[in-house]
Amino acid sequence: MTHSFHIPVLGLAFSIDSPLKVARFGISSVISIVDDELIERIRAYYCNSYHKEYLPITKADQNYRSLRITSYLNLVSQAVKEQIDHMRTEIFEPGSAIDRYFQLIPESHPAKNCYYNMLLETNYVEKAKKKQSLRSFIQAGDIDVNIMSKVDKINHDKNGNPLDEKWSDALAALQGFANSELKSSVILSAGMNPRLYSYLAELPSFWQNEDGTFDKKLTLKVSDYRSALIQAKFLAKKGIWVSEIRVESGLNCGGHAFATDGFLLGPILCEFKNKKLILQQELFAIYQQYWTQRNRHFADAPPIKYTVQGGVGTASEHQFLLKHYEFDAVGWGSPFLLVPEATTVDDETLTALTTSVADDFYISGASPLGVPFNNFRKSTAERLRKKRIKEGRPGSPCKKKYLVSNIDYGAEPICTASRLYQDKKIKELKAKKLDQVTYEQEFARITEKTCLCDGLAAPAYLKYNILKPKEQDAVSICPGPNTVWFKQKFSLDQMINHIYGKDDLIKNENRPFFFISELELYVAHIKKYVELNSFSVDDKKIKYLDKFKNQLIDGITYYRNLTHDLKDFSQQIINSIPQQLENAETELAEIKFQ
Repeated sequence: MTHSFHIPVLGLAFSIDSPLKVARFGISSVISIVDDELIERIRAYYCNSYHKEYLPITKADQNYRSLRITSYLNLVSQAVKEQIDHMRTEIFEPGSAIDRYFQLIPESHPAKNCYYNMLLETNYVEKAKKKQSLRSFIQAGDIDVNIMSKVDKINHDKNGNPLDEKWSDALAALQGFANSELKSSVILSAGMNPRLYSYLAELPSFWQNEDGTFDKKLTLKVSDYRSALIQAKFLAKKGIWVSEIRVESGLNCGGHAFATDGFLLGPILCEFKNKKLILQQELFAIYQQYWTQRNRHFADAPPIKYTVQGGVGTASEHQFLLKHYEFDAVGWGSPFLLVPEATTVDDETLTALTTSVADDFYISGASPLGVPFNNFRKSTAERLRKKRIKEGRPGSPCKKKYLVSNIDYGAEPICTASRLYQDKKIKELKAKKLDQVTYEQEFARITEKTCLCDGLAAPAYLKYNILKPKEQDAVSICPGPNTVWFKQKFSLDQMINHIYGKDDLIKNENRPFFFISELELYVAHIKKYVELNSFSVDDKKIKYLDKFKNQLIDGITYYRNLTHDLKDFSQQIINSIPQQLENAETELAEIKFQ
């Protein structure tokens, strides 16, 4: 592994082509393979850019979704390989890609000293040898893919008959990755999907090779240890090894927010650290039993890589996660939205991010999936949503249908962000003859849903000028609240130097320690829960509130003890933590059902 950070999946479009931009510098990133229409359009764009033949894959083609994904991933794989091959032939000189590669790698990388020695070498022959040796160190970053497990619509033929389950959205996407030439990981997020997991076990590319390697690896993105254990055991029973566990903060992240029941990131990471060996042994016993029954035997358990992401913003936090919790890498997501060399964000949205304030970032009910969603008040999609409400036509035309799930109005699911659904719901609401305040609250809940299928794909269409006539250009974006501390566009070099402590792009001592930021988000989360449920209190909700608060209090106690281990942080950060913890504890004590 070249770098100790990766760029996680960012919406649909924001990291759709990140590997083409950064993989040649050894940086790993993740492509979302949810939207095959976006993928096909981006493939056409890059085939044109790279002067490669483009053969369209249309909806008339059998299994077009899987074929589109395979074709795009193969294009990306081949393009990155060509970039690496070209880089290895370059002359070492300032401004060259090969020189930049070694400038960007961390000081801890074994090639860094070799690079410095090459620069200092005065003997021509020896310098040439050192340059040749350095070329062998060059390695592309991983080109990983992401599937949201629960985004798994059953598809139909042209006559409206349901197709076999293996053609569902998630399974077809997985098949597309499995059939590609990539040797990388699929990252499964958003919870367990037994149908998807069972299908995964049928694909030989995910089976362990005789030499212990894997052609395709599996990564689980989870919010806590229990979730990782349950999912990994389910997969081990089917002969599938989890090669990476990617821990993400429940609330201090971008995208959908999968809050825990009050478990905070610090204690969660501590549990993983303490149970790594136990987890590996327990999983291997199950995994080995499966393969022994099929006359295969593996002497040693494959390794499990541990990575973490969510709200990280400084070099000190980055190093603390690697050293204190003994994790392998850290995900930096939202800050890279401000790095055009790494991600794909349209100019208007990029400008809005650089001029944002804290209140512009909030957890909303905008997602049709019914999961809390990190939203951005200054997005053009929010502007469009409000405009439609004002014009008396709330909701969106539902064309892509990736997030259809509601069956209130028939067997065929529809999307809660659609105009069809919201129109029906509002008519029902009017018939209830509610008082004005209650009506407005319920109306806001219905119309808060927004079309993510269009909104999260639009930035790429705008950036590359491939928007079709009459196509919606409003952009949805889902940055984490940590984004507010980054106030301008940055180069790739600037962001990497920031991550490794060579530069400071924030220069603001008022930014709280990221564990404290997450704690404050959880306090706000449970306070909102109480407000929303204050008119329908029962024993179950009271018990949930008590459990949630107790988990947070345990986390606060853990952070009090952790303060002694924060030696590499500024004194201002360390000194502010006790009061911040006390403030959170005081606020928690006041949260109760009236």
